[in-house]
Amino acid sequence: MMRDTPLLHRDDPAKDPLVGHIKVTREDWVNTARDVLVNSGVAQVKIATLAGRLDVSRSSFYWYFQNRDELLSALLQDWQTRNTRSITDHCARPSRSIAQALCNFFRCFVDTRQFDPGLDFAIREWARRNEDVRDAIDAADTARLDAVRAMFDRHDYAPEDADARARILYFMQLGYHALDLREDMETRMSRVSAYVLGFTGISPQNTDIEEFLDYVGDLAPHGISGASQRA
Repeated sequence: MMRDTPLLHRDDPAKDPLVGHIKVTREDWVNTARDVLVNSGVAQVKIATLAGRLDVSRSSFYWYFQNRDELLSALLQDWQTRNTRSITDHCARPSRSIAQALCNFFRCFVDTRQFDPGLDFAIREWARRNEDVRDAIDAADTARLDAVRAMFDRHDYAPEDADARARILYFMQLGYHALDLREDMETRMSRVSAYVLGFTGISPQNTDIEEFLDYVGDLAPHGISGASQRA
């Protein structure tokens, strides 16, 4: 999918102007590193490469980070905050029914500001070559599955049933993004009721589906990307 180039602090009219000789912020370094990681892989996350993209000297990097490893650690933390915390928080939201709970989960995956699939797969690719990152992936998957399982638990599913449904739902969602299917949003959303029935075994109330569709409709002005056009 196409990704928006990160907007630098100095180019963002909503941000306070930078003062003195500061041209970029720590957030700019992390955002640009994330963009390179997703598009080119971790091997290309180099200080010189990032400095060139930011149009600053390499020395400015060291105002914020001791070395490249510290930047990579910041990228991992950024991923955990963006992706794993979003899933666990949405699964923990109060819900009057399992259908509404499932729609809360789906909200993570219709807007890359909530869950960035490109970043998730870039981290997983990185984990193939780094055992510490592999451990972080395993911990994240465990936390996410625990949150989804707890969501089913709260709606009175038997433990084994809750575990199986959580795994089916979570692994399906990641697999759907991995396939990079290109469905228009209208087609995708027309299947939400059937998906909820399939994942929960219970026919959803119209109110639960309508609330979710309204949420998706409100996202349209922000431009939902191809990979986020799925529940």
